[in-house]
Amino acid sequence: MFYYYGRKKKIINYYPKPLYDTIIEPFAGSAAYGMEYHDKNVILVEKNPKIANAWKYLIKATTSDILQLPLLEKGQCLNSDEFKSLTDDEKGVIGLFLNPGSSTPKKSPGNFCAWNEKNRKLLSEDVMKVKHWHIFEDDYTCVSDLIGTWYVDPPYAGNGGQYYRFGNQGFDYEKLSEWIQGRTGQIIVCENSEATWMDFKPLVDIQGQKHRTKEVIWYREN
Repeated sequence: MFYYYGRKKKIINYYPKPLYDTIIEPFAGSAAYGMEYHDKNVILVEKNPKIANAWKYLIKATTSDILQLPLLEKGQCLNSDEFKSLTDDEKGVIGLFLNPGSSTPKKSPGNFCAWNEKNRKLLSEDVMKVKHWHIFEDDYTCVSDLIGTWYVDPPYAGNGGQYYRFGNQGFDYEKLSEWIQGRTGQIIVCENSEATWMDFKPLVDIQGQKHRTKEVIWYREN
């Protein structure tokens, strides 16, 4: 749906397809897995209020709402009086495109700004795919156990996981591992090769903005 640090859109087809009609993403981010199977009953949980509010807005927004959002040129800033008619949620959504790959919405276009006519049109079409989705601004533990496909993509334990607002500093991975193994249904857990808190298996090598990394997976069906 939108650009976000660590999103899995380019490699989403390497992950197992959902076996259930309900998909739960307890670390939602840009919800690339849910978007790939958007017709399912998708439940998102996101602790970062800026990202959660972006989802709340997008789930309610119409195609017309998105197409009316202004495009920005280099040097313009969403905090200026020029854009005072925009709501905080609208600014938040635009901000996710201003510097693709950032973990927080920006206020001004970066060197690789993706907020253009093409992506605005794509977003206006995508919002119509998620009207049946549900978003909760909360910790991953807020969702009771459900029978479904759990796509768990937490801040990575190794390098890179520190860049989120709620990153890997002080994160209790042992607690997360126990919680994951208590889920019912199909369980997909994402990590990189530095992680040892579960018995991860290699999935795919990817080229990031700065480094080539190896994505790994923990998987179970029950």
